[in-house]
Amino acid sequence: MSDLDQYRPNVGVVLFHPDGRVWLGRRANTPEPYNWQFPQGGVDPGEDLETAARRELAEETGAASVTFLGRTDGWIAYDFPPNHGGSKQARGWRGQKQVWFAFRFDGDEAEFDLSGQGHPEFETWRWAYLAEAATLIVPFKRAAYDLVASAFAPLAAKPGLT
Repeated sequence: MSDLDQYRPNVGVVLFHPDGRVWLGRRANTPEPYNWQFPQGGVDPGEDLETAARRELAEETGAASVTFLGRTDGWIAYDFPPNHGGSKQARGWRGQKQVWFAFRFDGDEAEFDLSGQGHPEFETWRWAYLAEAATLIVPFKRAAYDLVASAFAPLAAKPGLT
């Protein structure tokens, strides 16, 4: 068994506006200040990773009008903090391993629907700069977000240039 077998398979999505900013959602029922994140979620058994990323994006944001831009190589893993107490940790997972996808949003913003099929992940959203995402995420995910920001930096708008 490899060390990564202890991590729940997961995908994350960085959704780019055509101007290079990225979509961030504020997690529902999560206190400030670290309550903004990108869409992410589990991979169903046998599910293709890009299919999982598109499904999670649609479930959490309503967005389906997207174009594939790229993905990270290999897994990016993070550990759950001690006493995190989440259901995934309770099921024996040490943390999550993720492959991240970059998509460009090609639709109208009216497409965004955070109802989450009855279980909303996010309570609001905004366009932001990729460089600021790691400062808004819970600290235990920050190193993973730094790697994602580095991987997708060539696609991103720079603050003050849009």
